[in-house]
Amino acid sequence: MDKLVLLWQSTGIYNFTIGEGFMMLVGFLLLFLAIKKGFEPLLLLPIGFGAILSNIPVAGIADDGGILHYLYFGIKSGIFPLLIFMGVGAMTDFGPMLANPKTLLLGAAAQFGIFASLLGALALNMIPGLSFTLKDAAAIAIIGGADGPTAIYVASKLAPDLLGAIAVAAYSYMALVPLIQPPIMRWLTTAEERKIEMQQLRQVSQTEKIVFPLLLLTLCALLLPSAAPLVGMFALGNLMNACGVVERLSKTAQNELINIVTIFLGLSVGSKLSASAFLQVETLGILALGAVAFCIGTAAGVLMAKVMNKFSKSPINPLIGAAGVSAVPMAARVANKVGLENNPHNFLLMHAMGPNVAGVIGSAVAAGILLSLVG
Repeated sequence: MDKLVLLWQSTGIYNFTIGEGFMMLVGFLLLFLAIKKGFEPLLLLPIGFGAILSNIPVAGIADDGGILHYLYFGIKSGIFPLLIFMGVGAMTDFGPMLANPKTLLLGAAAQFGIFASLLGALALNMIPGLSFTLKDAAAIAIIGGADGPTAIYVASKLAPDLLGAIAVAAYSYMALVPLIQPPIMRWLTTAEERKIEMQQLRQVSQTEKIVFPLLLLTLCALLLPSAAPLVGMFALGNLMNACGVVERLSKTAQNELINIVTIFLGLSVGSKLSASAFLQVETLGILALGAVAFCIGTAAGVLMAKVMNKFSKSPINPLIGAAGVSAVPMAARVANKVGLENNPHNFLLMHAMGPNVAGVIGSAVAAGILLSLVG
């Protein structure tokens, strides 16, 4: 009889809590969005599955000694974000940005969400139960750039105790770009503005593509060394692709390496969706602030594009300003989709890739500034 009692007490049914059940439902919701809706499935599927695994009672998959606990070291140490940046660099084509350098301004404008959320995080201290230091606020602020690897890297340096919540928020909003951005884009633009067709981009030479990552790294080394780990790995991946002499390395960075790291990173982020770690006032405050910051960044990019269009000789569709956030290439695809809704002959994808790539650089620079000032 005692053995039967012990067996019953070791089951999941006996040990389940309401919080664990709720967070498992969240995990299933993420899987639904990934599989059925196609929202960033490469991210949401492992994150959702990690959330389910980490909330299975008694199993201890995310506890000390569990596999998710060991995988989380890659996030805590900052290794995964840097490897992801190298892979993203290898998949990035700087051509659209070099063909239209003005798009750098759009990438810079979209980072306004980072600095707005920095003030917002400090303002949250007025809410009872919340207490964020300046370092905490700086780490939370990076969520506004919609750049998961950068957010994780900065949080690992400035606020390790908030790393799980920040990682979850950053990747959640990256995945939800198709839901969050279009209403803001439509609200801030007129139908006529969304129909604007842009001129065809010039052809960018291979020499330009080789020189740019080297120039970017040199400027970073001279002006903002604190951003060198992120910018350096990004530039390395891009150079491997642009130079054309290490195709095997470039393909590995673009495929096998980044795919493996994405699986591990997604599971690790999902492990922080356990009920004990996630259902806290601070975590919910970070999620709310991240949503506001992302909306501000999107709006700032669109408004900057509207301003630039007033003074530019060649027309600029304000929709591409929303791609200034760092969610590559999802934000550019969203800008293209919204443009096609208003003008079926208006293909904005390559034009939007300019500010999208600039946004990656902008978020890395913003991270370097925060690390220099606060870290």
